[in-house]
Amino acid sequence: MILQVSIIISVILQFAAFVIAIKLISKTKFNIAWISISVGFLLMALRRLNDLYTLIYLKDNSMQAYIGSWIAVVISITMFIASFYIRKIFDLINKLSEFRKQNEAKVITAIISTEEKERKHFAKELHDGLGPVLSSAKMSISAIEKSNLEERNKIILGKTEMAIDSAIATTKEISYYLNPHILEFYGLEKGIKNFIRNVVVNNQVSITIDTNLNGLRLLNNIEVILYRISCELINNTLKHASATNANVKIMVKGCDLIFAYEDNGVGFDMDAVLDKGMGLTNIHSRVQALNGKIEIKSSKGKGVCVLIEFKIK
Repeated sequence: MILQVSIIISVILQFAAFVIAIKLISKTKFNIAWISISVGFLLMALRRLNDLYTLIYLKDNSMQAYIGSWIAVVISITMFIASFYIRKIFDLINKLSEFRKQNEAKVITAIISTEEKERKHFAKELHDGLGPVLSSAKMSISAIEKSNLEERNKIILGKTEMAIDSAIATTKEISYYLNPHILEFYGLEKGIKNFIRNVVVNNQVSITIDTNLNGLRLLNNIEVILYRISCELINNTLKHASATNANVKIMVKGCDLIFAYEDNGVGFDMDAVLDKGMGLTNIHSRVQALNGKIEIKSSKGKGVCVLIEFKIK
């Protein structure tokens, strides 16, 4: 009687071990080895059922069957304990992995924050330092009496003025790119629209933006990261894609923000581009700082589609 109860308990434990193993399959990313182990647990549970049937209905009371049944009970208990602690090991691995991801995100966030501070510092130096110097140089050249100059010197002076004007304009562009004030004061949507107006010339590409933000301000680090990602993608389209249309989509759905970017350009080979860069590494790092997910789809002749999702609350 005691043996029968023990075998029944072992059957229950064996099936419990099988259930635990099945639940862990997804955590092993459907590893074939673990699936095989799970099937083994099931077969062992069925074997225990067969032992129970043999003991009860076939009345096999031989010493060999008796010893074999007790060994089977011990194996079942051992397997259940092993599967229980294996689950704990997987849970610990998942916690460590999540902890590592959080730390990586914090490090990347700190790096991005430092980069933005340096950008603002350089922008201020350009605006308050180099800008006034160039303006002063232009005023000095403009004050020169040109009527007494030879034609050759007038031409040189005119070219010098043009060069200074170009330097002033370039300084303003660089200063704005490093520290876009519209983004800071008016938000993400207007910041991206202003960037598009500044970089698209002669209407070579039609870039549209769709959003349901409606003036909603996000956290500063989120706005900055999405702005930088948008700039990177738009620049890639203008430089490499030979596209005629592109679209930026920013949608808030509950606690989630969905960012999508598409163009109808020549596309690219994903493996080749990941090796060469094109800013995709920076984009991945910025998305990682938001604990988000990113999916990039592209192939030659089929444009590019970038989808980013993350929590904002």
